[in-house]
Amino acid sequence: MSEFEIDWEREKRTGVAEAVLCENKTAAQITAILRSTGERALLLTRFTVDKFEGLPEDLRDGLDHDPASLTAFHRQPNRQLVHGPGIICAGTSDLPVAREAQRTLAFHGYHAPVVSDVGVAGLWRLMKRLEEIRSFSIVIAVAGMEGALFSVLAGLVDVPVIAVPTSVGYGVAAQGRAALSSALASCAQGLVSVNIDNGFGAACAALRILRLQETN
Repeated sequence: MSEFEIDWEREKRTGVAEAVLCENKTAAQITAILRSTGERALLLTRFTVDKFEGLPEDLRDGLDHDPASLTAFHRQPNRQLVHGPGIICAGTSDLPVAREAQRTLAFHGYHAPVVSDVGVAGLWRLMKRLEEIRSFSIVIAVAGMEGALFSVLAGLVDVPVIAVPTSVGYGVAAQGRAALSSALASCAQGLVSVNIDNGFGAACAALRILRLQETN
């Protein structure tokens, strides 16, 4: 009996495609999964360079691997990218998580621009980009440290804001727990949050909202 069973009907059922979390899988297990996919498209997440390099050469050649986001596309769907959410990133240290969200959206056919280095420690940087940010139908906000960006953004835009706390920070930042608490305790109405460093989860939440927007 196989160790895995790919849920190929997931996108039809939920609007979000199947993805393989590679973090606790061996290169041999990932190889077996990819061998079973044939020509079908598959998104891989938390896919480190060492695991990528541990794959047979023919499989590596068939993957679009992005080390910055630890993601890879196997046979990416042939989709014309359309305008999607905006990803607002507090600092360059948060970019890997933002990039994971961006790549997940790209796999599903959405171009999601990243507005980077607009953390509230220099509020003028955020205000300078505010008109651009208000043009997005959904905002994914990515921030570590104290997570102040979440409340500030949610008080400035009239679209859904999905907070992604990151594990960036030290001391009482507690590997993202302070930013997560900030998102959950926010007084900004309508702000929602995913788990720490979960750019993939934020993108999937945005995809569900997008599908509703497109059908109405």
